[in-house]
Amino acid sequence: MADSSFDIVSKIDRQEVDNALNQTVKEIGHRFDFKGTGASIAWSGQDNIEIKANSEERANAALDVFKEKVVKRNLSLKILDAGEPKLSGKEYRMLVSLKEGIDQENAKKISKLIRDEGPKGVKAQIQGEELRVSSKKKDDLQDVISLLKGKDLDIALQFVNYR
Repeated sequence: MADSSFDIVSKIDRQEVDNALNQTVKEIGHRFDFKGTGASIAWSGQDNIEIKANSEERANAALDVFKEKVVKRNLSLKILDAGEPKLSGKEYRMLVSLKEGIDQENAKKISKLIRDEGPKGVKAQIQGEELRVSSKKKDDLQDVISLLKGKDLDIALQFVNYR
């Protein structure tokens, strides 16, 4: 009998992030506490979002609104990597990066976690920016998924191609 397997990936649903961003733009435009603050949020390239405001507090408040919209769309906050608001001329700018993919360091950490705490006979292979986990028993794969969901890793994980 062939081994069962699944892949561990860290992908971002860009459409959902874009929807959250558009909702944030609308809310910032309508809310009383953002009137006259010059607060704005927009895409800055492919993987970054830029927040601008006339004070550090308003920039952080705009980030909080964005985080709230991201959570409502069932995305993990672990995909966001927000920098500190920096003064640029008369306004504060904050860059929020989107984290996608599992880097080598995290892949090794997850692989070691599966080896140390997971069921015996489960193998984890690093394949680029994802991990393939395989085992003879499907129950062992379920245990690995439960184990990883229970750990507080600093990246958002999805489990795909379960077969």
